[in-house]
Amino acid sequence: MYISVILYMILKTVGRRKCSVALVKLIRGEGTITINNKNITEYFQNNPKFIRAIQSPLLALGLEKEYDVLISSFGGGLNGQSEAIKLSLARSLYNLVDENNKKLLKSFGYLTRNSLVKERRKYGLKKARKASQFSKR
Repeated sequence: MYISVILYMILKTVGRRKCSVALVKLIRGEGTITINNKNITEYFQNNPKFIRAIQSPLLALGLEKEYDVLISSFGGGLNGQSEAIKLSLARSLYNLVDENNKKLLKSFGYLTRNSLVKERRKYGLKKARKASQFSKR
């Protein structure tokens, strides 16, 4: 006998930081967080800074046990990916919850994108702004 399980997809949002891009899908569930088909602690190598950053929008609203979070993240490093995931998760919660929670997410600053990106190297310089030492003679 074949029993089909239907998961109702709630929301899908994108977040970006530096070169990292994260796509977050929220599904009603028990509160598991999966990143690229790995557990959150396995993906971020048990680093509590990254794990806390990702869970912070859920913890601020008290929804950490109500939704399963499926994340597809690529590009950049672990820090950029965690910030991109946090932004994307906050955006999906912003579209999902009521007006009081929207104000709460905005007040914590979870909905602002950090647009800082590494500056490109210019020709004639050693790095983006570092030049060789000036010599008068």
